[in-house]
Amino acid sequence: MFANFLELFGRKPDADYERAFVKEVDVAHKTAPSPRLERLIWGSWILIAIKSWVVWWACRKYVVPINPLWVIFPTLLMALLCTVIYYARRR
Repeated sequence: MFANFLELFGRKPDADYERAFVKEVDVAHKTAPSPRLERLIWGSWILIAIKSWVVWWACRKYVVPINPLWVIFPTLLMALLCTVIYYARRR
């Protein structure tokens, strides 16, 4: 597109013009697993499980007029999304 635009003004593109564009990118290295981050992920899942149990218990004990899944489900969904993204990027 730009090559044709430049030709309209009478100037021919350089011979290196076509080689200036990136044709392909290949990343060969994998990221190393981070033991500290994996412990953080597992610890977070344990805290989420405890929180979910407490929310379920509190909604039943104090007769809260909502379903506890309205609180638990978004938490589980976001935690699962973060975990999947971390492990997918490690591959």
